[in-house]
Amino acid sequence: MPELPEVENVKLSLSSQGYVGQQFSKIELLRKDLRVPFPRGLSKRMAGELLIAIHRRAKYLLFETEHFYLLSHLGMTGSWRSFDQALKHDHVILHFTSGYRLVFNDPRRFGLLDVIAKEQLAKSRWLKHLGVEPLSAEFNSEYIFAKTRRLKVPIKGWLMDQRRVVGVGNIYASEALFAAKVKPTRPAGKITRAEADALVVEIRRILQEAIEAGGSTIRDYRNSHGAEGNFQKRFLVYDRAGEACPRCGARLRSKVIAGRNTFWCAHCQV
Repeated sequence: MPELPEVENVKLSLSSQGYVGQQFSKIELLRKDLRVPFPRGLSKRMAGELLIAIHRRAKYLLFETEHFYLLSHLGMTGSWRSFDQALKHDHVILHFTSGYRLVFNDPRRFGLLDVIAKEQLAKSRWLKHLGVEPLSAEFNSEYIFAKTRRLKVPIKGWLMDQRRVVGVGNIYASEALFAAKVKPTRPAGKITRAEADALVVEIRRILQEAIEAGGSTIRDYRNSHGAEGNFQKRFLVYDRAGEACPRCGARLRSKVIAGRNTFWCAHCQV
């Protein structure tokens, strides 16, 4: 599933393609639903609205207009692209008065599309439970240290909990924990202040590097230009169980934590 760097790259690629400043004429729905049914009256509500900006919150895209946010989640296989020809699994087409068209394609249909009045954004069922953004000032060592006290959940699971911190995801949590020399199975409540400092530094660094590399393409991810990410070429531990640790040479291990396969070095990470 695309995480923060991948969604950020979709946002950046869409923002560079001339859609911002365009006026919606209609939204064409090619089926009744994705993960959930499309909201009633979606096309009518968006007709005439001017696209002001495209934002990212956690793993959601927010198309901002004067009165609404059109919220999109990519799910596991969703992608936005400029419409030039119809493809299998196209489900939504955004039409603009200029003739521009933007299409959402999603083979597995785990994505979603919703429309939210601006004054209701903070109360949205999709956003109201979300934690802090890892690239924001709110995400700091004091936040990690204070929020993890007395918790027995593994630190890897805590980092992937969207109620605590958003968008880090399985790949980037594994890579950041390796860089910070923290064992992913360690109870979150045992993290020291120094380790909290290291985690903030490494999470921010790795996410920023992943954004600059276009994200990670494991299977299906593409940005709106159709380009793959390249950060997967820089993985040090993710999906490398049984290989030599790039730091000490010990054999890397794997274990399922919080439902996701996790990779680490038992010698370097304590």
